[in-house]
Amino acid sequence: MITLIGKDLAKKGQEFVFLGPAPECEECRFKSSCVGNLELNRKYVVTDVKDNEQKCPLHAEGVVVPVEVDRAKIDVLTTSKNIFEGSTFTYNAPECDEKCDCHDLCFPDGLIENDKCIVLENNGKHKEECKKGYKLNKLTLGFVV
Repeated sequence: MITLIGKDLAKKGQEFVFLGPAPECEECRFKSSCVGNLELNRKYVVTDVKDNEQKCPLHAEGVVVPVEVDRAKIDVLTTSKNIFEGSTFTYNAPECDEKCDCHDLCFPDGLIENDKCIVLENNGKHKEECKKGYKLNKLTLGFVV
């Protein structure tokens, strides 16, 4: 999918989480091609940068460029068992209110409750001990669309 991103951020491999449009975007003529295709709280990766520029007062250099993006791969810790590479997986956040070093991997940006994912890599047991006593596996996920 195509979107617009600040010129300083328009690099292949750049990842970002779309947190929603700024109020100024409401009246912009590029709104539909800029933020119209992106889903709130999703993580994207830039896969291609196009040769074109448009003025945008919200970005540091005052310029946006068109880029191609896909949903980014996401690393997650899970208690789910019998998961192997290539299997599908439904993300359900763990019952946990701890603020530990693993928190960002248990509740990763870009992943929403009940997302259907495919396991791209099963990285095995997580080395750090969970404060809740969960036995955690680290996975790299893609999305089933």
